[in-house]
Amino acid sequence: MTPWSNNPRIYEINTRVWLHSLSQQYGEDITLNNVPEAVLDDLAAWQVEAIWLMGVWHRGPATRASALNYIHEYRAVLPDIAQEDVIGSAYAIHDYAVDPALGGRRALATFRRQLQRRGLKLITDFVPNHVAVDHADVSDHPDYFILGNTHLLHHDPTNFFSARTRSGQELVVAHGRDPYFPGWVDTAQLNAFSPGYRAAALNTLKDIARQCDGVRCDMAMLMLNSVFSRTWGWIGVQPPGEEFWTCIIPQVKAEYPDFLFIAEAYWSMEYTLQMQGFDYTYDKVMYDRLVKGDVNGLYLHMGADLSYLKRNIRFIENHDEPRAATAFGIERSRVAATLICTMPGAVLLHEGQFTGRKARLPVQITRQPYETEHTALREFYQKLLAETADGLYRTGTWSLLRCYLGDAGHEGAGNLIAFGWHNAEQCRLVVMNTSEQWSQGWIDLSAWADRLKGKTWLLYDVMHNQYSEEIGDHLVAEGLRVDMEAYQSSIYHFLAVKAGAARKTRVKA
Repeated sequence: MTPWSNNPRIYEINTRVWLHSLSQQYGEDITLNNVPEAVLDDLAAWQVEAIWLMGVWHRGPATRASALNYIHEYRAVLPDIAQEDVIGSAYAIHDYAVDPALGGRRALATFRRQLQRRGLKLITDFVPNHVAVDHADVSDHPDYFILGNTHLLHHDPTNFFSARTRSGQELVVAHGRDPYFPGWVDTAQLNAFSPGYRAAALNTLKDIARQCDGVRCDMAMLMLNSVFSRTWGWIGVQPPGEEFWTCIIPQVKAEYPDFLFIAEAYWSMEYTLQMQGFDYTYDKVMYDRLVKGDVNGLYLHMGADLSYLKRNIRFIENHDEPRAATAFGIERSRVAATLICTMPGAVLLHEGQFTGRKARLPVQITRQPYETEHTALREFYQKLLAETADGLYRTGTWSLLRCYLGDAGHEGAGNLIAFGWHNAEQCRLVVMNTSEQWSQGWIDLSAWADRLKGKTWLLYDVMHNQYSEEIGDHLVAEGLRVDMEAYQSSIYHFLAVKAGAARKTRVKA
């Protein structure tokens, strides 16, 4: 493995759906063993750092059988769905072997080598809280699981099911769940406090680390001693002295120091999981505030300690959330994408996000409906990702800037958000209007006084290909005045003007 850069951009692919679409496009069976080189070149052209193959692990017959009971629900997304389109949940794992339908372990290795030749890394899933009800460990290692009794099976069948050990002994096993919802009927609840399960999880993760460069850990906060006790303490389990993740992550990193751990995290557990070893945790707070259009809340969130911000992974869609084109609308999704792609920390992008897909797919199906591509949105992402591929967004200094409404001196964010990046050679200013209305304001640049004073600057807005001339002393004293259309986002390059080269007015290049 090679080290990860700061602020990596990760591109999530629904593996089975993606390969099905490629097979239709190329008129042959495409697995991870024979993904066309042109397809991988197109992925690399987006200048992301890693591909997250969601759903590579083997899904057994039990999860498929369970999913078939809900085929009527999937018709909302895929009206012509057939039984062969249903494969079961990617998060009810039968075993941690690359699914034979994808080509198996060797095919994943082939795909990884193809990525490596293009400078890309590979991420897969790890589901710590549960496995499929037909996972071999249910019968071979019942001590890895939360066990009940016949009384619970009879009175709470939603959360418990019957099974047998290899020797034929009857078991009552809990379904996997979180503390706020009933159990997932196609899963068996692992016991986060079991020494045997912890050892098995460590071995699984080490094997995964031999095959890829990182894992996205599903519902990682469920394994915290406090959360697991709240969920299952009533059944008699007692927390050990050590947390699950502090037991696991350091041992994996001792052998694979560059192996990346990403936590799907909610309920304000992000910092706790960072302290327990995760490299990045989901930033659901930013997502929710973006959806609500809560500018003041966003500013408060972005004002957190920089060391915390750098270890968040941000998104405006993923397989668990509505498509951005649906949740935000196309125009509003652009300003949200600009924000997450220019903040410190990791960025999670999703296949279909760049073309405006609206159908959020259940993780139990293998085919997606046809949707017309939004060409202008694709061009926007090409421009945004090309800009943020600059090393300044990896190694530069980031700072949150104040905005003023109306005349300079009247403080208040209003609809505007602004922040900047700089190093010894470069300076960038990111400004966004988060509302559906035209907005005007001033950006306080006094923090950049040493850089700006005594020079004339050409401000190049890379997102709109426009220039304007600004006097550095005025920028420091008064701020930068901006007039922004609804949902406009601008990224300004500050270019020092040579004598005799100044432009007097704002012009299009």
